[in-house]
Amino acid sequence: MSDSPTARQRVADASTTDNGTTGSDPAAFRTEIVEDLARIAPAQWDALLAAQSEPTPFLRHAFLHALHASGSATDDTGWSPRYLVLWATGDKADQGQDGGDRLAAAMPLYAKAHSYGEYVFDWAWADAYQRHGVEYYPKWLSAIPFTPVRGSRLLAESADARALLVRVALALAEESGMSSLHVLYPSAEEAPLLEAAGMMMRHGVQFHWTNAGYESFDAFLATLSQKKRKNIRAERRRVAEAGISFRWLRGAEIDDEAWKLFNRCYRQTYREHHSTPYLNLDFFRRIGDAMPENLLLVVAEREGRPIATSLVVYDASPGVSTLYGRYWGALEHHPCLHFETAYYQPLEFCIAEGIGTFEGGAQGEHKMARGFLPVATRSAHWLAHPSFADAVERFLEREREGMSAYMDELDDRNPFARR
Repeated sequence: MSDSPTARQRVADASTTDNGTTGSDPAAFRTEIVEDLARIAPAQWDALLAAQSEPTPFLRHAFLHALHASGSATDDTGWSPRYLVLWATGDKADQGQDGGDRLAAAMPLYAKAHSYGEYVFDWAWADAYQRHGVEYYPKWLSAIPFTPVRGSRLLAESADARALLVRVALALAEESGMSSLHVLYPSAEEAPLLEAAGMMMRHGVQFHWTNAGYESFDAFLATLSQKKRKNIRAERRRVAEAGISFRWLRGAEIDDEAWKLFNRCYRQTYREHHSTPYLNLDFFRRIGDAMPENLLLVVAEREGRPIATSLVVYDASPGVSTLYGRYWGALEHHPCLHFETAYYQPLEFCIAEGIGTFEGGAQGEHKMARGFLPVATRSAHWLAHPSFADAVERFLEREREGMSAYMDELDDRNPFARR
C-alpha cells in the first residue's frame, strides 16, 4: 500500500483521541501489505497474537501459513492474502529482536473473488450488485479462511495501534476501488471499535457448550431435561450396538497414515454432498507438524477397520480452555455416527481435560438438543457505494430485530432441566 495522502490523514486522525490529546505518533509506524506470511517472523506474529483479548489457534502463524502454502487459500482459490501490517519504527531499543522494525499491529486480510468459505452469507448483496450492473467482487475480507470462529482480528500492541489499524484498513478499502470491507467474527473488544469507525454491524448466532465442572459425561447428562437425556443415550447406544469403538489421537500420535485416513474421510463426505473440499492433505500435514499441541483426531473403528474421523482444534491454555469442532468425515454410514464422532467424543475429551468451552461451529439448531446453547456473534461491514450501503443498513436493522426474536425463541427451548 502506498503512503497516500488519504491513508496518512486517516493515520493522523486515529492518533488523536476524542478529547483532543495525542496518542501514538503516526510517523512512528510504517504501513505494509504483506502477500506472503513467511515474510513475517513466526515468533513476532505469535507474540502479538498472544497479547490479544481473544487469541485462537486459527490465527497462529503456522495455521495461516499452512492455508497459503498448501494452496488452500491462495489467489488461485479466490483468497488472495493481503495482510495489513503496521511496523513500529524508531530507536533500536524499541525494535524487534532481530534489530528490524517491530510488528505493532496486523490484520488478516484477503482480496476475495467470491463469498465461499466465509459462513457470514452476503450472496444476496452480491446478487443485488450484479442486477444493477455494479461489481461486488473483488471485495476486502478480514477473516480466517473456512473458519467461523470468533476471535481477535485486529492484532495490536496497544489501543492506539489498534485504532490506527482500523483507520488504515478503511483508507485502503476507499482507495482501492473495491466494493467493500468485511470483518467476520471479531472479538467482543473489537466489535464496538469497528462500529465506532463507521462499519455496519451484523448479528448472528452460534451454539457453544459450557463445561460446568462435570466429573463425567453422565454428570453432564444429568443436567439435561429427561427427553434430551434419553435421546442422547439412545443415540450413543445405537453406535455401540453397531460394534463401533473410538480412539483419541493427540498431536504427535497423529502419524502420516492417520492424516491419510482423515483426508479420505473428509473428502468422501464432501463428495457425498456433491461439493469440493476447501482443504487438502498437505494442509493437514503442515498443521500436524507445526502445531500438534492443538490437535485431536477422533477415530471410529468397526471390526478392526477405521470408518470415520473427526478433527478438533483446542487450546488448553490457562484462562482460554476452548475446543473447536472443525472437520469430520466417514467411509461408512451408520445411524448417529456423526453425533458420536463429532460431538459426544469431543465432549468426553472436554470433560476429561477440564476444557471450559466447546464451540460447535456455524449454524445448527440440532446442537441445542445436545447441550449447546445459543451465543451471539458479530461481523462488521463497510460498503463503498452509498445507495447500496443505505439499503444494506436498512436490511441489517430488520435482520437484527429478527435475530433478537430468534434468540428469545431459542432461549425458550433451553435443553437443560428446569430447576
